Amino acid sequence: MNTMTEGSSAATNGVRGAWNRIAAVLSDLIGHGLLALAARAAVAAIFFLSGRTKVEGFLTVTDSAYTLFRDDYKVPLLPPEFAAHMATYAEHLFPVLLVLGLFTRLSALALLGMTAVIQIFVYPDAWPTHLSWAVLMLYLVGRGAGPVSLDHAIGLK
Repeated sequence: MNTMTEGSSAATNGVRGAWNRIAAVLSDLIGHGLLALAARAAVAAIFFLSGRTKVEGFLTVTDSAYTLFRDDYKVPLLPPEFAAHMATYAEHLFPVLLVLGLFTRLSALALLGMTAVIQIFVYPDAWPTHLSWAVLMLYLVGRGAGPVSLDHAIGLK
C-alpha cells in the first residue's frame, strides 16, 4: 500500500472521515427544500408584519405611515404619500407570494431592492440586520422557492 492510499484510508476512518459523514447526514437532512421554505417564511414575516403597522383595516394606509415617510424616512425622488402606498402594498403582496412560493425569485428580488433603499436612505446604521435579510433573499433569488412551493408545482424555476 502506498502513502496516498494509507493517507486516504486514515482520512476516511479518522476524525476527518467522521466529520465528513456527519456533514453528509446534515446536508441530506437540511437540503434546499427546508432552507428555501425557512427563508421564505422568515422574510415574509419581517415584511408582512412591518406592512401591517402601516394600515388599518384591510389596506387603508394610516396617517402615521404618511408621517413616517414625510418626516422620518424621506426617501429621495418619491413623494412621501406615493412612497407610503408603494411600500405598504409591497410589504403585503410580496410576503404573501413568498409564503405561497409563487414568483419567489421576483418577490425576493423586489424585497431585496426595498431593503437596499431602507439601508441606503433610511437606516444606514442597521446594516447587520439588513445584511441578514439580504442573505435570505439572495438565497431565494439564486436558488428559487424549493420543492414545497407553487413555483415548483407549476414548473417555474
